[in-house]
Amino acid sequence: MCEDPRRAMRTALCGAILAFGACAFAACDSARKPPSAQQAARPAAAAENNAPAAVTPAPTAAPPSAPTTTRLPAPARLVALGDLHGDYEATRAALRLAGAIDPQDKWIGKDLVVVQTGDQLDRGDGERKILELLERLQGEARAAGGALHVLNGNHELMNAAGDLRYVTAGGFLDFEHEPGVDLADPRAARVPEPMRGRWLAFAPGGPWARKLATRPVVLVVGETVFTHGGLLPQHVRRGLDTINDEVQRWLRGDGEISPDILQDDESPVWVRRYCLEPKPAECEVLRETLAAVPAKRLVVGHTVHKEGVFTACDGAVWCIDVGMAAYYGGHPEALEIVGDKVTVLREP
Repeated sequence: MCEDPRRAMRTALCGAILAFGACAFAACDSARKPPSAQQAARPAAAAENNAPAAVTPAPTAAPPSAPTTTRLPAPARLVALGDLHGDYEATRAALRLAGAIDPQDKWIGKDLVVVQTGDQLDRGDGERKILELLERLQGEARAAGGALHVLNGNHELMNAAGDLRYVTAGGFLDFEHEPGVDLADPRAARVPEPMRGRWLAFAPGGPWARKLATRPVVLVVGETVFTHGGLLPQHVRRGLDTINDEVQRWLRGDGEISPDILQDDESPVWVRRYCLEPKPAECEVLRETLAAVPAKRLVVGHTVHKEGVFTACDGAVWCIDVGMAAYYGGHPEALEIVGDKVTVLREP
């Protein structure tokens, strides 16, 4: 993480990260997910000292916003993009592959609908540029009669919970002096000063957390359901609107989040069972889930398939995280859905 310094500030920040504990943040890539909801919601130093330092809502929470629409009609053409992980150039390439933008990054998709399945954050230095590009394109797409829907993945929720293990030095610097963030906020007292801007920007009620709060975790477009990790029958019974609302209220700083959504193995943002060579019994669970939604197919990211988009269960699930970010050395791909025809889009 610290091998490509951005002059003196980056070098100093790398030293602060290492002093704070390499396994707390991006230098420690061996951990798969937060060990517990409590540990995920606090900096590593607080966990080591067994101190109660959970991320609490900002003192002045943002007013509630209108709930996100969970179900949308099928468009003429629908394209899905997987995990981006801080790679701005890969993001641009994937959007061009989808036919969404021109070489100047302007929306040219007309009534095209694009769904990005989460994990814009972590592992790369281009996070802020990605977030700002997607936000701008959402407005341009809407004005043209199309849409760009961006989901929250496990890495967005990890950042909001204070788990910054996968943030690069550049990722801390880009949010070091964030408007609307009080660096003296006692919630970040245990975090080294160069990291506080990032930590507070994404903490519940923070300016970037409130932006994340406008996004769903689960989205149904026509006969396709999208989420980051996977969907199970219990999620449908719980209610897709209920899951989206709980996550959004937590991000706004208006409520708590259940551990089974934040970091459980079978959370919609964590479950991998359909993308790891699913057995017949798992495909049957998927069919039960889709019947309950109802939907014909599930599209997810999260589980990397560097060889390309992976499908299983007779086309009932499409796993579109191809590791396109430089961190994985991958290449952009996208999934196009037109009526009942599903096509993988690849660069020539």
